[in-house]
Amino acid sequence: MAGAGALIATADLPLFAVPRDETNEEDIFRKRGARERLSLSYATVEIGLSEPFSVLHISDTHLTAAYPDEEETHQAWAVKRTKTFGGHQEEALADTLAWAREHVEYIVHTGDIIDWQSRANFDLLRKYFGTDLIASVGNHEYKVTDRKYEKSEAYKDPTRKLLQKNFPVPIQFASQIVHGVNFITLDNVFGTIVPEQFKRFRKEARKGYPIVLCTHVPIFTDKIYREHCRFWDKKGGLLKSGSVPAIAGDYHAQKEDPVTAEFIACLKEEPLLKCILTGHMHITTEDQFSPTCREYAVGGNFLLAGREVLFI
Repeated sequence: MAGAGALIATADLPLFAVPRDETNEEDIFRKRGARERLSLSYATVEIGLSEPFSVLHISDTHLTAAYPDEEETHQAWAVKRTKTFGGHQEEALADTLAWAREHVEYIVHTGDIIDWQSRANFDLLRKYFGTDLIASVGNHEYKVTDRKYEKSEAYKDPTRKLLQKNFPVPIQFASQIVHGVNFITLDNVFGTIVPEQFKRFRKEARKGYPIVLCTHVPIFTDKIYREHCRFWDKKGGLLKSGSVPAIAGDYHAQKEDPVTAEFIACLKEEPLLKCILTGHMHITTEDQFSPTCREYAVGGNFLLAGREVLFI
């Protein structure tokens, strides 16, 4: 379940929300109207279903909690990262779930539910999503405070079991058939996948169901990569060129890693692939990925971003 996407029936969502402080004049959630509760975008995926259904796609909640008895590094991270994300992440998530319960059938979460591994963050994950969460994990689900962060499978190894214990479905690869559509989630948190994931995807494709692939890191196109760079480029200033920036990071890894490059080539030729849902970038954008598939990235839920996707 984690790192790339999560699917949960809204009927099973917790029946509570974090109370808002109505006395705080600086509360960014204060006095919102019924239609202004979330920053929503929309998409329609045409599959040819006998009955339509809808999901709310969210990503990048970045919960930043630590208990008082957790180590000092956790306390420091809680202060620093809560400031980074504004301190309203839990409230935003609770309100998002409350909205979803009234408007859609399912929620898809494409990773970074928590900002790093702490007991408090794992408890919050269970509090809001319960045991029926089907999710792919984000790169922040693997982050720890006592080790230098690096993009490698070896970095994941020391805490894989702990992470799996706190996520109720397999974190490497999972699938669920919903109304005749196969939602597949996989761990691609550093841009790449491993051979076993590719093998299992091909096995799922042979079942013949339309596929929605949920990944934390986008399966980059030039357009999505260009927009990713425009957002994260620290230089700022006016845009001088519409060309694709020098390929680096996860996009470079997707092109250079043989297994991942073959997987992406397979995806582009798979007629059953109808939609890719992704996050990680904290921006909302989309692009046509293949003749049968459009890719949708959604902004950070810590700012109440979400996309309602209608499957018809």
